[in-house]
Amino acid sequence: MSAQVAPANATQNVAETGSVLVKLAVFTACLGLAPISTYYLSQKYLWDGNGTYAAITSIFAANIVLVTYIITAVREDAQSQKPKGKPEEESKKDR
Repeated sequence: MSAQVAPANATQNVAETGSVLVKLAVFTACLGLAPISTYYLSQKYLWDGNGTYAAITSIFAANIVLVTYIITAVREDAQSQKPKGKPEEESKKDR
């Protein structure tokens, strides 16, 4: 029986690894593009050429991407820690 379960677990692990790599690639692209685009766009349209304020704005954009990635990783880890497929036990109140 355990020989049949092992390939299923390996397939599930490959699928989870693929989704993790896609999320990492998306956040990597966002971390590269968001601060640079925020800097130039805010310098031209928001701060009228002030590079210091534009740099501060791009720092905030980078931090937003990082915090979003951390929150996503923590939520994903919490979901993977939950036991799957086990029904919850009934309490006396539920009966």
